[in-house]
Amino acid sequence: MARFTVNAFICSLLTYGFAQAQSSYSGSADGLTTVAASTAIGTVATVSGTQTSFRAIFTVPASADEGANLLPTTQDPEAVDPQKVCPGYMASNVVRSEVGFSATLSLAGPACNVYGTDIETLNLTVAYQTAHRLAVNISPANIAASNMTQYILSDELVQQPKQGVVDPAIQDIDLQFSWNNDPTFSFTVLRKSNGDVLFNTRGTKLVFENQFIEFVSALPENYNLYGLGERIHGLRLGNNLTATTYAADVGDPIDLGVYGAHPFYLDTRYYEIDSHTGDMTYYSGNNSAANGSYTSMSHGVYLRNAHGQEALLRPDGLTWRTIGGSIDLYFFDGPSQSEVTKQYQIGAIGLPAMQQYFTFGYHQCRWGYKNWTQLQEVVDNFAAANIPLENIWTDIDYMSQYRDFSNDQNTFSVAQGKQFLDRIHANGQHYIPIVDSAIYIPNPNNASDAYATYNRGNSSGVFLTNPDGSQYIGEVWPGYTVFPDWHSGNAVPWWTNEMQTWHQDIAFDGIWIDMSEVSSFCVGSCGTGNVTMNPVHPPFGLPGEPGSIVYDYPEAFNITNATEAASASAGSSSQSAAAAATNPPSTVTTTPVYLRTTPTPGVRNVNHPPYVINNANGDLAVHAVSPNATHVDGTEEYDVHNLFGHQNLNATYQALLAVFPSKRPFIIGRSTFAGTGKWAGHWGGDNASRWAYMFFSIPQALSFSLFGIPMFGVDTCGFNGNSDEELCNRWMQLSAFFPFYRNHNVLSGISQEPYVWSSVAEATRTAMNIRYSLLPYMYTLFYLSHTTGSTVMRALSWEFPNDPSLAAADRQFLLGPSLLITPVLTPLATSVDGVFPGVAEGTTWYDWYSQTAVEAQAGVNTTIPAPLGHIPVYVRGGSVLPMQEPGYTTAASRKNPWGLLAALDAEGAATGSLYIDDGESITPNATLYVDFTASAGSLRASAYGLYQDTNPLANVTVLGVAAAPANVTLNGAKLSSGWAYNASSSVLSITGLNNATSKGAWSADWVLTWA
Repeated sequence: MARFTVNAFICSLLTYGFAQAQSSYSGSADGLTTVAASTAIGTVATVSGTQTSFRAIFTVPASADEGANLLPTTQDPEAVDPQKVCPGYMASNVVRSEVGFSATLSLAGPACNVYGTDIETLNLTVAYQTAHRLAVNISPANIAASNMTQYILSDELVQQPKQGVVDPAIQDIDLQFSWNNDPTFSFTVLRKSNGDVLFNTRGTKLVFENQFIEFVSALPENYNLYGLGERIHGLRLGNNLTATTYAADVGDPIDLGVYGAHPFYLDTRYYEIDSHTGDMTYYSGNNSAANGSYTSMSHGVYLRNAHGQEALLRPDGLTWRTIGGSIDLYFFDGPSQSEVTKQYQIGAIGLPAMQQYFTFGYHQCRWGYKNWTQLQEVVDNFAAANIPLENIWTDIDYMSQYRDFSNDQNTFSVAQGKQFLDRIHANGQHYIPIVDSAIYIPNPNNASDAYATYNRGNSSGVFLTNPDGSQYIGEVWPGYTVFPDWHSGNAVPWWTNEMQTWHQDIAFDGIWIDMSEVSSFCVGSCGTGNVTMNPVHPPFGLPGEPGSIVYDYPEAFNITNATEAASASAGSSSQSAAAAATNPPSTVTTTPVYLRTTPTPGVRNVNHPPYVINNANGDLAVHAVSPNATHVDGTEEYDVHNLFGHQNLNATYQALLAVFPSKRPFIIGRSTFAGTGKWAGHWGGDNASRWAYMFFSIPQALSFSLFGIPMFGVDTCGFNGNSDEELCNRWMQLSAFFPFYRNHNVLSGISQEPYVWSSVAEATRTAMNIRYSLLPYMYTLFYLSHTTGSTVMRALSWEFPNDPSLAAADRQFLLGPSLLITPVLTPLATSVDGVFPGVAEGTTWYDWYSQTAVEAQAGVNTTIPAPLGHIPVYVRGGSVLPMQEPGYTTAASRKNPWGLLAALDAEGAATGSLYIDDGESITPNATLYVDFTASAGSLRASAYGLYQDTNPLANVTVLGVAAAPANVTLNGAKLSSGWAYNASSSVLSITGLNNATSKGAWSADWVLTWA
């Protein structure tokens, strides 16, 4: 145990034992606020016989984070429909170019000024940029330097797709743009190969104002759209959703916009094929024929706009609305999901970062690890339970009073930290700390409150300001804080220096970026004039504090743990009653009064724009930096709010390149934008220990596959609330097949490390054994994602695109093309229903555990036995999976012998590949790529590259071998022993190949035959 000193005692009071002072709060329309507080009553304590006094800590009032009462426009019965009152535009002055044309759009009638000031004249530019990408840009014709960032998204902030080389290949694009002025300007994008209209604004009006843009496209019946993140929702978005995009620090509400912004969608359309004529007819999903023949085609649409926006998905089509910027649209012709995703990443947002090998090991975290000693106990407990632990994480507990780049010297001292880190690094393990996005501003009246990180940043001018040029001061975990201005040329060097300086003391291996929406716990610059009160307590109780005890448990906990559930329910009721007694509900019935603003000609209202998006937190300044916060270049936060996390992760990527000059940075971030995957991975945010959130983790992960962020995972077993044995058992097994595999939970929640329950420990060992065996397969998938834009986690409909019954399937998924995962997602279950896609076309599936072919009918759910501790996993026929004997760490695994699992298809064939490098270098000195091909009773391995891997090949397992072979040979040499054939399972097992491949499994090409 760490020594509990006087300083530690005082620190604990500062951190947790906050005394609340009386206060009053006032807010103003410009987003600036002030808090006036009376003198707080001091606290006196006797410590080691000495009477010690110190001031109490001021608690920011809850009202500080309350904004205007707003009603989203989509829910407002008084809202004006722009389509009914706005004039639209007329196109003229058409000028052709080598790759398209340009035109002028002019208002077709009197301005409507419904949610802003109409822009009278617009420029339209249409360009066929590549053989697969069409660009359509509509922006104001007259833009001055003073309002440039209101409309134009700089290429420095967000990558802009470039015009490709003008060559005949562009003519091969399967997209055609047309327009007309009947009755006002509209445009259509169609697919040339079949005449299908992909985007069609005909019959609607273009609305373009300084704070509001609207354009509408018809869509076919029961359309299939995916993407438009970030939100907790099913994979298929449906036709009754308002998909709002405004980065918000909010605990994973269903359907509302959460942490990131990804204004991209995939549109997949199915067609029924006439068996006689071959003609294709659009298939809406109604009245499917059991033996019908179908095909599909997909395209993608990306709106490169960083402003708050929402897409209204309705039965007749899509209405896209933004509260600023321009229309910068990109269409990708596909025609498959795989091709669309590659076109989007390669041509528009950039390819995902390649991850270090160790990052695919298991990660353990929680909010509430108290000190290095407890962290060591966790590491030791994993070892004692023989559960592989690759990475240990800390939440904000390690910090000195929650301040970035600092360590609490009583609980997480640098000296003890060095010893801890030396031990885990010697074991091949790693450490990942959290870094928040706000910087504490020290109390100028307290010399001991000095904070060098702030001082260095302040002297470099790297923090956001108010409109009057004063420092913007919000409030986050440490108290009143400032926020980095990523538009400042000094911001990244300052951030890098802080990372480098801290790493000299604490040798972390990666960084976790949080609170980057960017979050602030009060409306406006509430710290202005109040910094002398620092540090202050947030305007809400921390989990575990009086009134905030965590009593929540998963669904069905009352059945599996009735006594504990009853106790928790009673505690929850008492807590709610106490809260109600302290703040009794009003007995007066009132009609809500909503703030509705009207446009002022030529003037923007950024804090309360006339059009109210359905922001999860309501007022745009609630729990976020105010929209009128100002960047060094004059840009208002309103115009770039959705980019704070994106730029924060870019800065962190550059910082880690300086800390680890030759290594790939490992970063997990919360707020992301289109293209963030170039630098970082993402976790699903503050989910809950509920079965529903385990289910939603699948469509969330699949959506981020579309967004180009394959390094995705969620807080396994749940973050908010308490987990239980059954949920954690199932979830630890499910997450073993996600790229990013981490368990994390809330402060004061019960412990949920997998060793806490014996059944969870056993289930985890089982799932981790599979995962660690397949690390070479997963690493190869990431290499292909990094180099080609292919996906890692895949929806069933993406791999089997001609089966419309899979359009909404998101309770199962594929890891790469070869592994089908069918998890149990409901409590008290001993079986799970799942489909085996492709069976009608001859696809064979093999049970991972029995290695036998599955007998399944096409197009129907199969009931699969799944007792607690078992997750059904299937291998797709036609696959060759590279494997390695699992070790306790990824470093140990990389030193173990190789294995191959060849699952033959109905024709007796299979293919696969393997990528190997040093596992960490940005530019490896050498690499190796191995191709595997099985056919006609043989398996061939051929490699190219100079990376030297000396691990031998230990075994080869071939599934689906129809008959017992008489002989097995390796490079023509007969194997007299070491192989066996199981006639009941049709499995050929070949072992004892170590000696024959002692120089390395891939040091020379080889062929293995059986006949």
